[in-house]
Amino acid sequence: MLISLDIRDILIIDRLSLALGPGLNVLTGETGAGKSILLDALGMVLGWKGRADLVRQGAEKGEVTAVFDLPPGHPAVQVLEEAGVEVGGEVGGELILRRLAHSDGRRQAWANDRRVSAEVLRNLSESLVELHGQHDDRGLLNPRGHRALLDAFGGYDLAPLRTFWGQRRQAAEALEAAEQAIARARTEEEFLRHAVGELDKLAPQPGEEAVLDAKRRMMQGAARIREDVSRALASLAEEGAEGRMRDATRWLEGVSDRAEGRLDEPLAALSRALIELSEAQSGVESALHALDFNPAELEACEERLFAIRALARKYGTAPDDLAREADSLRARLNALDAGEAGLAQLNADLKAAEAVYADEAALISGKRAVAASQLDTAMAAELAPLKMERAVFRSVITAAEPGPDGQDQVTFTVATNPGAPPGALNKIASGGELSRFLLALKVCLTGGGAGLTMIFDEIDRGVGGATADAVGRRLQALSENAQVLVVTHSPQVAALGAHHWRVQKSVVSRAGQEITLSTVVPLAMEERVEEIARMLAGDRVTDAARQAALALIPGT
Repeated sequence: MLISLDIRDILIIDRLSLALGPGLNVLTGETGAGKSILLDALGMVLGWKGRADLVRQGAEKGEVTAVFDLPPGHPAVQVLEEAGVEVGGEVGGELILRRLAHSDGRRQAWANDRRVSAEVLRNLSESLVELHGQHDDRGLLNPRGHRALLDAFGGYDLAPLRTFWGQRRQAAEALEAAEQAIARARTEEEFLRHAVGELDKLAPQPGEEAVLDAKRRMMQGAARIREDVSRALASLAEEGAEGRMRDATRWLEGVSDRAEGRLDEPLAALSRALIELSEAQSGVESALHALDFNPAELEACEERLFAIRALARKYGTAPDDLAREADSLRARLNALDAGEAGLAQLNADLKAAEAVYADEAALISGKRAVAASQLDTAMAAELAPLKMERAVFRSVITAAEPGPDGQDQVTFTVATNPGAPPGALNKIASGGELSRFLLALKVCLTGGGAGLTMIFDEIDRGVGGATADAVGRRLQALSENAQVLVVTHSPQVAALGAHHWRVQKSVVSRAGQEITLSTVVPLAMEERVEEIARMLAGDRVTDAARQAALALIPGT
């Protein structure tokens, strides 16, 4: 419920504080007195789109503060929590919205002293205030909201339908993702098969590249030193040092007996040298054998080593990771080969989800048809007292694209005269008729509206007498479940208000200049009688008009 509205320096309002109450709140006043300015100011603090030049001339900034009382569990609490604004939560609490408009066009907003965006204000306004009037495109006149209104009137549960829609959407998305994945895989199928075949044929193993590189370097080194080792071995063999040492030994042994022992030691040294030479020769032979290799083996080693390194460069990975890369590519290829069977299962899942959704959507369509008939009947009963008994209201249900709320489109239509073709509310009805249609529709659609403020902007325009009285009584009935604020020129409507304010305009002198200001005055009973008498009689209020006003006000 809107508790108070405080306005500073907005258009022709310099200072204004309006304390509202529960039930039916009535604003009256002469045309041009500033009643619409109050709605402009309220729209500003609620983030509605409106006129940009709201700051009063000569002021640097304008300010509007609205205070709401939120009952426990009010929908606005969730919006506030998401915006990081503290409020009473499940126990309700007070919500203070404040917005500044600067003369240069800048605007700032706060909710309970926390800065918020205009979007947060608009989200809050959807659960705080409803505005209804002849140019209302946010509520009942907007066909996009008619289905939700009918569903709320019917009171059926859409949760299962939305769950089945979610499952249907998930199944469709899974199928689409699989189809896209397979399509992408098919574009690289030739590459995958070639790559897997190429890697499988080479079959590189982790660590193999290092082993091959060491073996290659060893064989390359052996080729370089083997020739010198062979030459050394030849120098030590029979044709080399060994042969000459044996010749020297034979020559010395042949003359040693005539040398009187002088050759004994040299011969012994030669014997020892021959033994050492034999060991050296054996060692060199062993080394030469170890250095012996098949050139074809070096060629094969180099070929495999270079092949492994080439594949590593080709696939952008380390040589030791080629086996892992082969496994990854093979998995993608296997997924492609198994894709058709997977697509068949996903198609079956989607068809099953579509069937479940279609059954529930058909059930909801049947419930909507019943609710539409009930709403049409209720509207007929409401239109008769509003002097529109010849008008026909119809809730038209047509097929629509399937969605979370079903496969129906709902449009509220009217035919104001028998035999006339039905059409959209705002296209067919005149100003006064439209007002009454909207009011009747709101009465039919509104159940418990605790915490909601409904604003009706001259919804009684163009009607009078008994019809105006019927309009007032329906506004009064609405105010039993929700706070109602009505801007009216009808004395019959004003007389039924629980709270009455008069909007008036005056010219005052400030700093040597005359300026026009608007203010709102709360009316006590005597003043209410005078105001309603003025609305009945015009500028010249007579005693008869006062008596008529008293007759209109209940309980007087």
